[in-house]
Amino acid sequence: MRLKSFTAPTMAEAMELVRIELGDEAIIVSTQRAAGSKGVRITAALEPADADMAVAELLEESSASSAAETIKTALEPHNLPPRLAERLVNAARTSEINDPTLACAAALEAGFAFAPLPEHSAPRPFMLVGPPGSGKSIAAAKLAARSVLRQRQVGIITCDNMRAGAVEQLAAFTRIMEIELVKARGPDSLRRAVENATGMHDLILIDSPGLNPFKQSDLDYLQAMIEAADVEPLLVMAAGGDPLEAAEIAEAFATVGATRLFTTRLDTTRRLGSMLAAAEAGQLALCDVSASPHVASGLSPISAMSLARLLLPQPPEPEPQNDETFWTDEAPVS
Repeated sequence: MRLKSFTAPTMAEAMELVRIELGDEAIIVSTQRAAGSKGVRITAALEPADADMAVAELLEESSASSAAETIKTALEPHNLPPRLAERLVNAARTSEINDPTLACAAALEAGFAFAPLPEHSAPRPFMLVGPPGSGKSIAAAKLAARSVLRQRQVGIITCDNMRAGAVEQLAAFTRIMEIELVKARGPDSLRRAVENATGMHDLILIDSPGLNPFKQSDLDYLQAMIEAADVEPLLVMAAGGDPLEAAEIAEAFATVGATRLFTTRLDTTRRLGSMLAAAEAGQLALCDVSASPHVASGLSPISAMSLARLLLPQPPEPEPQNDETFWTDEAPVS
């Protein structure tokens, strides 16, 4: 055994226990007050080489613990459900990574799935689903713009006949991108629209109406459209909401087949607890995020590392030096 700890009422008694157990060659690695102020606790190693390794291990454990504490502190403002926050902190501690951002990324990688949306082509159409006001129409326009800029053929279908001005809003974007906006009303109409578009586009996006996740008739209607057209439902939710509410919404949409979470309005929120709570509750893979109101920008796939950087405060970038001095090969001149 490389290490052994001894507890006794006094330092002298603890040292005597070390001498009896390990002999005079034992190396003291650490001393500390025992739990509950009940004497002292000494950790000792038998061989010098072992002692060196033991010291290194203790330092590594201390650094890993420090990283976990940094992550715990950073997560508090994000309002994660306590159980989820504790799970992430424990995973970061278990990773034994000293850098807080890397440790957080490792914890996120262990606890969540990440599945960015394809930019070029997809075997099935994506139907953007979610509660009213979550940003589905803008998300559809952003996804279409990204693919169009990469010279891909994109088809867009809208089923949103409920919200006033919904079709006109999306049509304004499709005209700019020179994409025909196809309108569908109900499951049969959507099925025909998808059949007509299949094989003509690299990517097909469907904008659906905002539906109440707690109203069974709304979910039944959405389920009928998903099954009729054989599409992949993509849950779109705005960041910054109540985490518990977001979790229940995600669970509801997961019952109709949603497997990925697209998060919008990252530019207008500083708390990401609802995003993580929704992904966990619905067992959804995190895919892309939107962080700009502009259609042609602010869309990005999310990864464990990029999410860790969003969750943890990052050190400021060094400011460039500008002393208005210009250097030549001979001497500085102003």
